[in-house]
Amino acid sequence: MLEVCNLSVSYGAHRAVEKANLTLAPGEVVAVLGSNGAGKSSLLRGLLGLAPAQGQIFLDGQELTPLVRKGQTEALVASGLVLVPERGGVFRSLTLKENLLLGAFRSGDPPWETLFALFPQLRERLSQRVGSMSGGEQRMVALARALAARPRYLLLDEPTLGLAPILARNILEFLRIFARQGMGVLLVEQNAHLALAVASRAYLMEEGRLVREGNAESLRTDPQVRRAYLGG
Repeated sequence: MLEVCNLSVSYGAHRAVEKANLTLAPGEVVAVLGSNGAGKSSLLRGLLGLAPAQGQIFLDGQELTPLVRKGQTEALVASGLVLVPERGGVFRSLTLKENLLLGAFRSGDPPWETLFALFPQLRERLSQRVGSMSGGEQRMVALARALAARPRYLLLDEPTLGLAPILARNILEFLRIFARQGMGVLLVEQNAHLALAVASRAYLMEEGRLVREGNAESLRTDPQVRRAYLGG
């Protein structure tokens, strides 16, 4: 299990995340919901040592806090934590194959057949430059590149941002598949409707604080949550 205890993230005098506590188990999809600027992306960056962070982080009982504080992101990735940044962060000037090989730089060759089983449209496009692909295809490349690293826990930052509704649903459906394969998925999303449809649990984040936690159904039907996040 991934356990986060009193995680705070600061940029100079600005405290972006204040004493966040959360857990993520293998085979579970957990969402972090909140408006733009609530601190969701900073939470993920803090977990990977990409932003100055304090607190404690444990992975399967092993404390990773020293790696986080020293910004040793490569070691955190080696431990099984992999981040898909906002809008995917693909290397647009490189080919699909080169993107996947970069994703697998620590784990050996990418699991080609597993990736092609999930994303069959990618098999014939290994030599295509990713920048020439559509936005939805680039998000699938980002997911495939993350899977090439053979993660145990996958952290996603706004994976549906800017996508058409049908493409957004397709992207989130893959998260269910990953969870069924035993992966823990931490999903940061503004689209609460879609996130609560795929997640088993969710946290609500406001002004840098995790202010509420519950199973997806209880949050979906909560009047306050509906007014604030679901338009109901």
